[in-house]
Amino acid sequence: MDLTSITRHDPTESSPIQRRSSSNGPSNGNCASNGTGASNGKRGHRQMGSFSNSDSRNSSEIGNSDIRGASELLRRMYGPIEAPMAEIEKRIAAELQSPYEAIGHLLRHGTQLGGKRMRPALILLSGQCIGETNEQHTILGTIIEMVHTATLIHDDVLDEAETRRHVPTVNAKWSNHTSILLGDYLFAQSFRLAASMASNEACQWIGEAARLVCEGEMRQVLQRDTLDIDEATYFDILRGKTAELCRVSCELGALHSGGTESQVDALGRFGNAIGIAFQIADDYLDLWGDDDTVGKTLGTDIEQGKMTLPLIRLLETSSLRNRERIVAILRGPSEERLPAIRPLLEASDAKDYTESMAQQFRREAISALDELEPTQAKESLLTLADFAVDRRF
Repeated sequence: MDLTSITRHDPTESSPIQRRSSSNGPSNGNCASNGTGASNGKRGHRQMGSFSNSDSRNSSEIGNSDIRGASELLRRMYGPIEAPMAEIEKRIAAELQSPYEAIGHLLRHGTQLGGKRMRPALILLSGQCIGETNEQHTILGTIIEMVHTATLIHDDVLDEAETRRHVPTVNAKWSNHTSILLGDYLFAQSFRLAASMASNEACQWIGEAARLVCEGEMRQVLQRDTLDIDEATYFDILRGKTAELCRVSCELGALHSGGTESQVDALGRFGNAIGIAFQIADDYLDLWGDDDTVGKTLGTDIEQGKMTLPLIRLLETSSLRNRERIVAILRGPSEERLPAIRPLLEASDAKDYTESMAQQFRREAISALDELEPTQAKESLLTLADFAVDRRF
C-alpha cells in the first residue's frame, strides 16, 4: 500500500482516536462487575488471577519466578520476530552512543528501562500479519522504543519513582535534571532517525503520537487532586498517554507491509484497545500489586493525586457518608492515603470492576483482528492481548 494512500490526522481536526468511535470507551457504554461484555466468541473471559497478590510465597520468590515466567512468555510471543527484534536491540545500542563516558553510562542505563519492548514488537507482528517485514520496520521499532523510553523517564520524574524494571530510575540514580535531559535526548534522537527515512509519513505519524502522549500527560498532571473526574475523561486521557503509541505502532507496522486501509485500521483498533487494557492493569497493580514482583515503585498514583479507575469507581458508587470520608482521605497527607483508602476499596466493587473493564478492552482488541488471516504473528498478538491484563510484571 502506498504510504500516502491513508490520510493522517490534521491538527485542525479531531484526533485519530476520537475519529474511531468504537474505541471511545467500552463498547457497551458500561461494564458490570462480573466481567460480562461483548465477546467475539473465540476467546472467552479469563479470570485475572495474576492481578491478585494472595500468594503465600515470599515476595522475592514470587518476583524471581514471575521474571522468569515473563521472559519465557515474551520469548514465546516474540518467536516469529526474534531476528528483527535482535536487530532493533542492536540499532538502539548504536543510536545511544556518546564519546563522553559519563553520558554513555547514562544512555546505557536508560535503555534498561524500556523493559518488554512491546511497541517494537507490535510494529513487527502487525507487519507480519499482513506480509513481510523489512529494514523499515526495524528502524520504526527503534524510533518508537526511544520515544517510549523518553516518556517513561519523564514519567518517573513526575511520579518521583525510585525503581523501574527492577533497576533504579534515572532520577533516583542521578537527578531530576538528568532525567529531563535524557528524555529530551531520546526524543531528539528518535526524530533525527525518523527524518532519515525515505518517506516523511512515519515522522509525521510518530510526531503526532508523541504530541498526544504529552498532551495526555499534561492533562493528567493538571488534574491532580481533582476528584470529580469521570470515566469518560479517564479513558480519554488514557487514549493519549498510553494507547496512542500502541495504536500508531500497529498502524505503521501494517502500512509498511503493504496493508490495505481496512487492515491498517483494524490493527490500529487492536493497538488502541490493548494500550487501554494495559494501562487499566497498571492502575490496578499500583493499588494492589507488590513492588518487588511488579519491578517498579507502586502506590505513586494515589500519592500524586491521580484519579485512576478504581478510585473513580469507588467515589461513583459510595454512599454520601462514605464519599465524604473518601474525599477527606484523598485530600489528606499523601503518604497516608493508600493505607487509609484500602479498606474502603476492599469493601466496594472497585477491584472487580477494574478487572472487568481491562478484560472488556482485551476482548475489543481480540475482536479487532477478526478480519485478518490466521498467522503465527496474529496468534502472538492474541497472546499479547492476554498478557496485557493477566500479568504481575
